[in-house]
Amino acid sequence: MLFNQQFLFTPGPTPIPDRVKLAMNEPMIAHRSKAFSHLLEDVSTRLQPIFGARNPVLLVAGTGTSTLETAACNVVEDGDHVVVVVTGAFGDRFANICQAFGANVHRLNIEWGKACEPGQLEEFLKSLDVRVKAIFATYCETSTGVLNPIKELGRITKQHTDALFIVDGVSCIGAVPVAMEEWKIDILVSGSQKALMLPPGLAFIALNENAREVINNCKTKRFYFDVNRYLTSYYEETSTPFTPAVSLIAGAREVCSLIEEEGWENVIARHQLLKEMLRRGLEEIEIPLFVEDDIASPTVTSIQPKEELIGTIKQGLQEKFGIIIAGGQKHLKGKILRIGHMGYCTPYDVLKVLTGIEMIQSNVLDRNIYGKAIAKAEEVWGKNV
Repeated sequence: MLFNQQFLFTPGPTPIPDRVKLAMNEPMIAHRSKAFSHLLEDVSTRLQPIFGARNPVLLVAGTGTSTLETAACNVVEDGDHVVVVVTGAFGDRFANICQAFGANVHRLNIEWGKACEPGQLEEFLKSLDVRVKAIFATYCETSTGVLNPIKELGRITKQHTDALFIVDGVSCIGAVPVAMEEWKIDILVSGSQKALMLPPGLAFIALNENAREVINNCKTKRFYFDVNRYLTSYYEETSTPFTPAVSLIAGAREVCSLIEEEGWENVIARHQLLKEMLRRGLEEIEIPLFVEDDIASPTVTSIQPKEELIGTIKQGLQEKFGIIIAGGQKHLKGKILRIGHMGYCTPYDVLKVLTGIEMIQSNVLDRNIYGKAIAKAEEVWGKNV
């Protein structure tokens, strides 16, 4: 059967609302004009509640990884001791970036598919006899679908160190609650192509006064990703030091409008609903979940079918139904599948992907399971209507 539409359920990029596409197609404006200054200020301030930030959010033309590098190169100096909580591929990436800038990286390695418990971080910090300058953690570990307890990890960080607490929120900001001050987060970074419903290419950096002081004193050589340049440009000129991604920022303004119209608490609740519908539906057709409920992300779900079925499910969804999901990364490649459900995603979309999986499973197993996952997901949805 031919499909003239692709249904994107990867953990990023994610689908883009039509209103956002239209906003990005508006006539180009000069990036050194008053019109752009108004646009930048509007977006930077309207992002604050989404990031749980007291200060305007800085915008940088770059990918999600560029925000990780920005967070590292503005804080880490050669020889500094830092702790990186590694719960998957992107925690590992954070550690590698810090190493690239000469840090002595102390990795707190957690089994993939598990979250870092506050006690684990506490014991790890107690075992170190060096002054730690920064602790890096990942809010949602995209490679596994784990949501780390950032609030509790921030509390432990400040109880036992005077280090900065730096958080990668790339695959969940825009879908989950966060409060930088209360959670003791000094720097929070994210990217555009996940829950914030934009194409790749726009990076977000939220930081507090404590982080600004450390950044201002950091001697590490950097240029394009020098946060001091962005702070000076924003607060003195309401601009950016280098050419901004004007069209993406126009799209971000429309994203803010969509979130405000739905209501921030409703956005959070919708993502929780999507997670519950998908997980309960998959359980109903006996597809094992890779992550336990209490640490599961509301933006990406990882499943662990029998290895001989993984390729069949992924390929079948794409070829027969136009549904695109993701495989595992690194040592989980060929062992898990990942289904994204963030940003521009509704309960109807969850029913769509469950329908495809049901049909493939019924055919492969030669067993009638039609409607089972759908019925369970609808039951979950019905309780929330």
